Amino acid sequence: MIQYIIRRLIHTVFVVLAISLIVFFSIRLTGDPVAIMFQAGEPTKEAIEEVRENLGLNEPLIVQYGIFMKQLITFDLGESFRSGLPVSTMIAERMGPTVLLALGGILVAILIAFPVGILSAVKRGTAVDFFGRIFSLLGISFPNFWLGIMLIIVFAVQLQWFPASGYDGWKSLVLPSIALGMILSGILARLVRSSMLEILNQQYISTAKSKGIKDWVVIIRHAFRNALIPTTTFLGIQFGSLLGGTVIIEQVFSWPGVGRMIIDAINQRDYPVIQGGVIVLAMLMILVNLIVDLSYSFLDPRIKVGGSDK
Repeated sequence: MIQYIIRRLIHTVFVVLAISLIVFFSIRLTGDPVAIMFQAGEPTKEAIEEVRENLGLNEPLIVQYGIFMKQLITFDLGESFRSGLPVSTMIAERMGPTVLLALGGILVAILIAFPVGILSAVKRGTAVDFFGRIFSLLGISFPNFWLGIMLIIVFAVQLQWFPASGYDGWKSLVLPSIALGMILSGILARLVRSSMLEILNQQYISTAKSKGIKDWVVIIRHAFRNALIPTTTFLGIQFGSLLGGTVIIEQVFSWPGVGRMIIDAINQRDYPVIQGGVIVLAMLMILVNLIVDLSYSFLDPRIKVGGSDK
């Protein structure tokens, strides 16, 4: 396992290098940040050149990239062009709400999808299975921004149970988590159902039942545990995606997340914030995938992490 982790860490270096190249050069095709800063006035040429010099934008691109990589190696993500604040500080302030929202969405999805998926598989072909599949289809079909707006209208405006926007206490987390989790639960319920159906047809399940083991024990301890392997992979990928992919929900609920920060930085051509935000999210995604891979051996001891490792 140690050798496998070392190999993955080496791969991570190359992945981060590739991402840094793509992000660094692609964002410079979006426009000049100095032009955005002065779009409300008519600055002199000298003023523009002074700002470009202070921001290091007069250097050749390869030199700018070298400076960026040197900072990245020393865990220095630079300073924002707009606010002058350290990018690492800005990301740290936004990362907490982002992780909370992603965890909230995953938790809602699990609480809904696991029971629906298990019951649909166990009661295959019955009314329970039919309504379970309808629920999954509806969950996949609803746009999350529409669901978010509906939740605000009903539970924030009409019933006034939860705040409509902002980040202030656990109540403000409920509605955006439901908006994320409901959509995700539709896909997850289908995956749990299909995995459970495959496992329930295995010979060892019939053997366990023939030994007089209670049905619920067979379903939970034997079938569901093995069905968790593909489900864990899906949840890991989705959690990594939610860390940076909840921009629409963050906009609907005015949630101060990293994704929203990166979108604002793109509009303002704030290169250091974009670069730092994308790199940090990419590294978190890699870390989550590594944890998911390592979890396989705990879910099923027959699986050997690293494949050929001895």
